[in-house]
Amino acid sequence: MESAWVHAGEGWTATPPDGLLALLAAPEPPTAWVHVDSLDAIADAARQAGIPESVVRRSAEGSVTGGGLGDPRHPQLRRLAGGGKYLVCPTLAYDPRTRDVTTGVWAALVVDDVTITAEEGPADLLDAVLDNLRDEEHLPQDRPGHVFAAVLTALVRRAGDVELGIGEAVADVEQVVFTPQTDDPAEVVYDLKREIAEARRALVPLLSAFPELVAEQEDSRRETRTMRWIRRLDTVLTKVDRHLDAHDALLGDMLSVHLARVSVRQNEDMRKISGWAAIIAVPTLIAGVYGMNFDHMPELHWLLGYPLSVLLMAASATVLYRLFKRSDWL
Repeated sequence: MESAWVHAGEGWTATPPDGLLALLAAPEPPTAWVHVDSLDAIADAARQAGIPESVVRRSAEGSVTGGGLGDPRHPQLRRLAGGGKYLVCPTLAYDPRTRDVTTGVWAALVVDDVTITAEEGPADLLDAVLDNLRDEEHLPQDRPGHVFAAVLTALVRRAGDVELGIGEAVADVEQVVFTPQTDDPAEVVYDLKREIAEARRALVPLLSAFPELVAEQEDSRRETRTMRWIRRLDTVLTKVDRHLDAHDALLGDMLSVHLARVSVRQNEDMRKISGWAAIIAVPTLIAGVYGMNFDHMPELHWLLGYPLSVLLMAASATVLYRLFKRSDWL
């Protein structure tokens, strides 16, 4: 399924994909954007949009500019011959009910005034990209770069939303760790740390792409709206990554505190067990001595021998109990 939009000077409007080639063949062609549902359909959409067959073929073969696009699902930002760009970047989605971070992939091929995009995965960023295109004041000056800029903005904003969701989950996990419950907090903490790691892996391509975009704009030696836009997104993305790192560190501290509390509880249990074992050991020792039944043992024929031995065992157990209780072992 394909969707197409064009910009002829009065904003982005939807257009039938079948008639896009005729519009691009006009004397003053509009800026066009085509979105498809899978990365495998990018090459066919590019041909239908009039992108030169040589570029499409070399892109499919992974030999553009000699460097190669490689695996189309491998995160990357590549420069194409003639000033085009090819972006493949992971997308993020967060489910607050399960605290799961899921990733997809978004690809964008920009050649001259035509942009071809595709998305796979649960993020569903198309509506966000369309919303960004309606606010042209916050986009770069060059119209052909509007879709590319809207895509980057949507990716960064979605990353920010995921970071906020993870932050709320971290706060909830903190309550779990420090509140008596039946579940194992260590497992909950580890699961959330794994989701944070997945989110940070998805941010790596963007974090590596923005410095290159900033350097490209700085080469023009002019403070343009495009440069300010790129720097702003770069700053936001860096903050998101730092916040994720802080969440991960906080979860690590929670896990350490939880393990320390488990160790303390185990030590307390061992002290109680040791205290009761000592209390039981003394009467057991006395009973064992008097149970040997040797012929010449003293007190065996006393009339008060039995009650005195019972009294001795009770007294020793009482003294030991009070001593352990005073030292907080019981």
